[in-house]
Amino acid sequence: MKLGIVGLPNVGKSTLFNAITNAGAESANYPFCTIEPNVGVVAVPDERLDFLRDMYNPKKYTPAVIEFVDIAGLVKGASHGEGLGNKFLENIRRTDAIIHVVRCFDDENIIHVEGGTDPARDIDIINLELIMADMELVERRIDKAKKAAKGGDKKPLHEAEVFERLLAHLNDGKTARSWECDEDERELIETVDLLSLKPVIYAANMDEDGVSNFEANAYYQAVKAIADAEGAQVLPICARTEQEIGELDEEDKAMFLEELGLHESGLDRLIKCSYALLGLISFLTCGSDEVRAWTITKGTKAPQAAGKIHSDFERGFIRAEIVAFDDLKACGTMAAAKEKGLVRSEGKDYVMKDGDVTLFRFNV
Repeated sequence: MKLGIVGLPNVGKSTLFNAITNAGAESANYPFCTIEPNVGVVAVPDERLDFLRDMYNPKKYTPAVIEFVDIAGLVKGASHGEGLGNKFLENIRRTDAIIHVVRCFDDENIIHVEGGTDPARDIDIINLELIMADMELVERRIDKAKKAAKGGDKKPLHEAEVFERLLAHLNDGKTARSWECDEDERELIETVDLLSLKPVIYAANMDEDGVSNFEANAYYQAVKAIADAEGAQVLPICARTEQEIGELDEEDKAMFLEELGLHESGLDRLIKCSYALLGLISFLTCGSDEVRAWTITKGTKAPQAAGKIHSDFERGFIRAEIVAFDDLKACGTMAAAKEKGLVRSEGKDYVMKDGDVTLFRFNV
């Protein structure tokens, strides 16, 4: 899973990326200090996996991971190549979802490319560039469908009609993800790699005072209103504080969070939020050799989940022996869970659930 961190220059993208990955991307106070996208891979926080590690004391501990890409700050005209725009848009195209960092603080020492803080304007600038890039792709698809329809085939005519309605929506300055359509139409437009169709989390980047009482922050409320209107998620965060937290060891981090009255960092919430945004869940495998979290999409059946481990597991699937993590935790050991009849045998039609502790049986 790859998430692109986007936003205007100097809104806190690289600071947030540094906090997430401790990768040390240059965070200078001028536009385009991030030209080549920085890439960092981070573990998905999972207390269930930590519990299994303590239970089995395995040789290897392997959490699920997310890849974050710090994409250089977009500016007006990016869709026409302004400010290295084409390269930036292509980097966004390679991601599964977008974390849109929006500046929600005032600081005269940090330059704002548009002259002052206005979250709604900043969001519109980014969205407009994505929409304009999408319009070009949709227009091409319409032309292609109309040419194919000249042979009398009705299917391309229907495609052209759907994409023409989408184009009208985009032309009104609205994102593809906010377009209301039925399931078949949704499947059709997903065949085009539209930037404004990608799921998004708005990261409302505030200063320490703002994030401590974010509901009263007018900038945050402006972002929330936009997110609510298009069915997106918004997460209040202070990138600078998160960067400080990221530089601490686990013990100091826990103490610092406790002082702030927090159970988990904003970054842990962001990572979990990203996981949920893409409809992902984890099943767990455990033993003395390794405890591991495996990422699958919601709705995945047992044989396909087994295939995540190895293609032979899917090809020769016999059954899955499964216990819900909460049941295993309550019992304390796998043996106790078996004694209570909580370890189930599931077949090929079983739909995997988040936190299933699983052993696959197969034969090839």
